[in-house]
Amino acid sequence: MKTAFLFPGQGSQYVGMGWELYENFKEAALLYNRANSILDFDIKSLSFNGPEEELQKTKFTQPAIFVCSMAAYEAIRDKTRPDFCAGHSIGEYAALVVSGSIGFEDALMVVKLRGELMFESGVKRRGAMAAIIGLGDEEVESICKDASGENIVVPANFNAPGQIVISGDAQGITRAVQLAKESGARKAIPLKVSGAFHSPLMKDAVANLSSALKEIEIKAPDVPVCTNYTSQILTDGEKIRESLINQLENPVLWRQSMERLVEVGTENFVEIGPGRVLKGLLKRIKKEVTVLNVEDKKTYGEVVEFLKYGRPE
Repeated sequence: MKTAFLFPGQGSQYVGMGWELYENFKEAALLYNRANSILDFDIKSLSFNGPEEELQKTKFTQPAIFVCSMAAYEAIRDKTRPDFCAGHSIGEYAALVVSGSIGFEDALMVVKLRGELMFESGVKRRGAMAAIIGLGDEEVESICKDASGENIVVPANFNAPGQIVISGDAQGITRAVQLAKESGARKAIPLKVSGAFHSPLMKDAVANLSSALKEIEIKAPDVPVCTNYTSQILTDGEKIRESLINQLENPVLWRQSMERLVEVGTENFVEIGPGRVLKGLLKRIKKEVTVLNVEDKKTYGEVVEFLKYGRPE
């Protein structure tokens, strides 16, 4: 019976995340203190106390989610070892640290830069994103094409069956939302984001991120990683580097990645980090699997209980 560790992406953040981990697990506290000594802002105070409007800024959100996910992993790491890792967008960096492919400090600095670059790209060229619920892949792809015209509109996240996020120029996204409603979508909801993530509007960010990724060591992982860009399980460091570079301008193939992990025999999934977004998505992708999460003392206890007795608490 195989286990995969999953790490959440942007949108999972909330004020107070990581506080219980810091207070109850020495390893998590040490990691937060280490992150504070590396960064040029107080990530502990921002994560634990807010203000929310600052935490919602991409340049702060991404390192905050990364550090919280790594703190949650530090709490659970001596209890079990995964067979696979995967992370949603920014969560892929936590997955790669846990897999042994990238060092924590290198990943933290790249994540910080990534957040800054994506924030700047959103300022330079106003972009938008929207969630389309209740339509299939081909329908959404057709809507994106019809809504484009002189704008860019593309699928950005294939999250679960009938749940796709689109990304692009603000005017095009507005048009796509209207077309989705006319096509029978249950919901078509504009998202509160600072840019058009996972779209060609991130082109400026890609060049600088690529340079940073080429300067750090990315090794063959000890634990195979299923990546967003390919939805394939990779064990080669250079292919992982390429995947991280391509990830910014291309869709997150999350549903396809989870289906791939199930294909290779994964039955247990543990979401590690703030929120339960991935837990919810996975239950829509494959109801039969067991999904738990670790983000605080209570959920840590549930995972330990499961490891002991083979069932959630």
